[in-house]
Amino acid sequence: MKLVIQRVLGASLSVGGRTVSETGKGVVVYLGVGRGDGERECGIAARKIASLRIFSDEAGKMNLSLSDVGGEALIVSQFTLLGDARKGNRPSFTEAELPERANALYELTCGLTEREGVAVKRGVFGADMRIDQVCDGPVTIVLEIKPTA
Repeated sequence: MKLVIQRVLGASLSVGGRTVSETGKGVVVYLGVGRGDGERECGIAARKIASLRIFSDEAGKMNLSLSDVGGEALIVSQFTLLGDARKGNRPSFTEAELPERANALYELTCGLTEREGVAVKRGVFGADMRIDQVCDGPVTIVLEIKPTA
């Protein structure tokens, strides 16, 4: 599983010109589900989304988590994170999970993140989405969670 977590002041997601999700201060999480990922990886991802200390405290240090600041998470499924472009110029997506299972694990990750006490907004799985976000910092964390054998 691969995640790109970006701290934002706000974000909105639209499909076909219609706004589907909006969030204020928090994070936008791009989530790529890989072959072999399962419930374990979803749980780790949810805990990281809620507890990464990437927000500033009163001294200006990154000591606060999304949960600490009461922020929201916009979680967007993005299989292109699993793209392998090492050979040639066209990425291969063979490491991405099949859509039905990927959607189930995406939804599980969203639900587990909500259980961590975070307000979660969702993208639309498989849709062509437009995401407008105002990055804060910018702060961007790339996280890869390897499945266990």
